[in-house]
Formats: sequence, C-alpha cells, structure tokens
Amino acid sequence: MKKYLLQSIRLTAVLMLLLCVIYPLIVAFGGGFSKGNGGGEKITRNGKVVGYALLGQLFTKPGYFWGRPSAVGYNAAGSAGSNKGASNADYLKDVAGRIDTLLKYHPYLKKADIPADLVTASGSGLDPNISEQAALIQIKRVAAERGFSDRAVAELVVKNTADPLLGMFGPSTVNVLKLNLALDELKK
Repeated sequence: MKKYLLQSIRLTAVLMLLLCVIYPLIVAFGGGFSKGNGGGEKITRNGKVVGYALLGQLFTKPGYFWGRPSAVGYNAAGSAGSNKGASNADYLKDVAGRIDTLLKYHPYLKKADIPADLVTASGSGLDPNISEQAALIQIKRVAAERGFSDRAVAELVVKNTADPLLGMFGPSTVNVLKLNLALDELKK
C-alpha cells in the first residue's frame, strides 16, 4: 500500500511540474518563435494588413479564386464546423446551393468534377487553403474575367501550390489569399 502511495505522489508531482509549469512556459514563449510572434502571419500590401496566411476569407468576385466555404462566416472568433451530418436536410441544401453556384460560374464542369472542398466547410470554418484540383477548375473562369490567358493563370496556380508534407502526407494545397494577391500583381 505504501509503495503505491509513493508512486502516486511522484507521478502527481511530475505531472504537476509538466502540466502546470513547463507546458505553460512553452506556450507563453513559443509564440515568440513563430511567424508573426504568435499573432498570426499577417499578409500586407502597401503597408496595410490584407489578411492572415492561416485564416480563410471570403472571395466572391468571379475574377478571384474562391476558397473553401465557412460554416462560421469566416469569423475567427467563432471557429467551428457546422456539426451537421451528411443526412441533415439543411446541410444538403447548403451543399446543393454551393454546387449550383459553381456550375453557374463554371458551365464547362460536370457535377462529378467539383472537388468536395469547394462545397463543404472545413472543421474549423477558417481553412485558408483549397486543393490543387479546386484551384485548377477555377482557372478558366478567373482568366476569362481578368482577360488573361488560361496558361498564365495556370502557371500562377502552379507557383502557389504547396506540396504535401514530406512529399507524401496530405494533398497539394493552394493558399487562396496568397494566390489572389499574386493574381492582382499579374500583368497582361
């Protein structure tokens, strides 16, 4: 009995040190070693903050690439998914509406060609990235709207595509804000 009591006291002391001292210190000082010093990686244009690299934002104009839908209206203070299941009528209505909008602006697409990330919200509601495929299907619309060649816009997508982690974990992704800012700088 005494043996177990001493083990329990030692384990409690170690966990208290780890969880009440070491971990809070790492969190408190860890932000200073990250991009943006814990305040997020701000993206600026002409000295003005236009967004954050890790927070999605809404783009609706046809001349821009569209990001992943948000269940929270891209509100970083309320990060969350919709919590609606695939059999929920409201959820299915939302997805169907997003598909209809995509098909309206991309008449050359078939419903089966639409990547899921363009019609479903992420778990956080703030995903800044889309799949490479989601960017590729938008090239024709964006190029036509801006008066660029499909090739020029496609090259921009390729330049802004990040490979999977270690070349094998996850899909290739495109940061929508960074891509749209690069698009704004593209010359005819």
